[in-house]
Amino acid sequence: MPAACDSLLEDIEDIVSAQDVKPHDRQFARKNVVPKVRKRNSQKNVQADDDPPSDSIIPGAQKIWIRTWGCSHNNSDGEYMAGQLASYGYKITENAAEADLWLLNSCTVKSPAEDHFRNSIKKAQEDDKKVVLAGCVPQAQPRQDYLKGLSIIGVQQIDRVVEVVEETIKGHSVRLLGQKKDNGKRLGGARLDLPKIRKNPLIEIISINTGCLNACTYCKTKHARGDLASYPTEELVDRAKQSFQEGVCEIWLTSEDTGAYGRDIGTDLPTLLWKLVEVIPEGAMLRLGMTNPPYILEHLEEMAKILNHPRVYAFLHIPVQSASDSILMEMKREYCVADFKRVVDFLKEKVPGITIATDIICGFPGETDEDFQDTMKLVEEYRFPSLFINQFYPRPGTPAAKMHQVPALVKKQRTKDLSQLFHSYNPYDHKVGERQRVLVTEDSFDCQFYVAHNQFYEQVLVPKDPEFMGKMVEVDIYEAGKHFMKGRPLSDANVFTPSITRPLAKGEVSGITESAQPSPLPPSTALLHYIRIHVLLSRVISG
Repeated sequence: MPAACDSLLEDIEDIVSAQDVKPHDRQFARKNVVPKVRKRNSQKNVQADDDPPSDSIIPGAQKIWIRTWGCSHNNSDGEYMAGQLASYGYKITENAAEADLWLLNSCTVKSPAEDHFRNSIKKAQEDDKKVVLAGCVPQAQPRQDYLKGLSIIGVQQIDRVVEVVEETIKGHSVRLLGQKKDNGKRLGGARLDLPKIRKNPLIEIISINTGCLNACTYCKTKHARGDLASYPTEELVDRAKQSFQEGVCEIWLTSEDTGAYGRDIGTDLPTLLWKLVEVIPEGAMLRLGMTNPPYILEHLEEMAKILNHPRVYAFLHIPVQSASDSILMEMKREYCVADFKRVVDFLKEKVPGITIATDIICGFPGETDEDFQDTMKLVEEYRFPSLFINQFYPRPGTPAAKMHQVPALVKKQRTKDLSQLFHSYNPYDHKVGERQRVLVTEDSFDCQFYVAHNQFYEQVLVPKDPEFMGKMVEVDIYEAGKHFMKGRPLSDANVFTPSITRPLAKGEVSGITESAQPSPLPPSTALLHYIRIHVLLSRVISG
């Protein structure tokens, strides 16, 4: 039988059980209480009592470090969790060493990401940090040994992160892994109007749905995010409006498959996009996230019209994964290479200059040299300007992990060969000398330039003039690299401001008015606030 401290609280309400003493029994027992003289504690015991018990810790006063791995959907979840914690009073810090608690938001797509996650847990424990785990890894496999005894917040339970953090700080282990439902129907997840801290105050990431309709044999994310569940169109439009009112000038739509949006609620992606376009201010931009080929095929005409809109980036991420139909069948991708080509060819014809990004997996089980050469030919034919090359990693619990594996050295060589092909061409050389209008949104990685994007979501580096940030600028392209261009602003160019209002400061909480921004409570007030909560909880427990 496990010790009491090994048990986990699945929810706050689990503190009360049928075996607890009832108020009537407690009152009866008091009649038999005999006063007893307590011996003076030894010096050793006095020293031990200097450390306050866990129940005397005041939640909301601690520093929290948040680390997120993975996709933009995961990043959006991390922003929401940071916003809720900050609005409650916790201090979000970028210094892991000074934090009292680490919130680790994981990705399960590839083994290296999970390895980083596992190592971070180990590091936190070595540094005596409290730990809360989030994201797809613990959601998909919460019983893994290295997760034992740790608090977990599920991907659809991020609106309860404050509860989980509070209980963890008090020394409890809490796991919330349930699904959001309304009358038995699964919802897209937590509310979209929750407080959040945007990593970039100029960019709003909106998850339009969670899960997908596929059952890809290599995918672990499906185990965490589940089947398709879409947010209502009106909620997504309201979230976009709120973002623009907070100074956002660029919106990213994200999900495991944006093309499947709405199939579970009687609508579709083009309908949502036309509604969103209506509320985008002039000069602000919308970027559409990844879509798989099957669910975009029936909307090609409408999608071409939308991608030609001046406030929508002419950019689409369509993963092909392999140019071999036999491998696509083993992957259960539900399309063939001809379907992918049809989508790309149609959009390139109807949306001149469009950027098509794609993904390729090298060394999927059963991939022959001939299969791989077909993939190389596809890349040579289309010369994708943005190509995500992934060496296959078998993920535990997936059908592909049980298939006959390609030798590691072969996978590595194929990944290297494809990377060399990708780096053999420069997609932007022909654009030197062009005049482009770009939207400036962030610092470059080396902090030497500002990063902007043109109409095709191609990266353009511009000088670091504070006047440009968050604005549209006209530039002349004078240099091109593999992944970027460099632009020189025109001396007489008009700098256009798309934002409706001043952007939030970095670290400021979205969805909260300035007067309501969280500020540290005086110690006496914080203690009184906590005592009230503790007394109320005690009353609930005692009946």
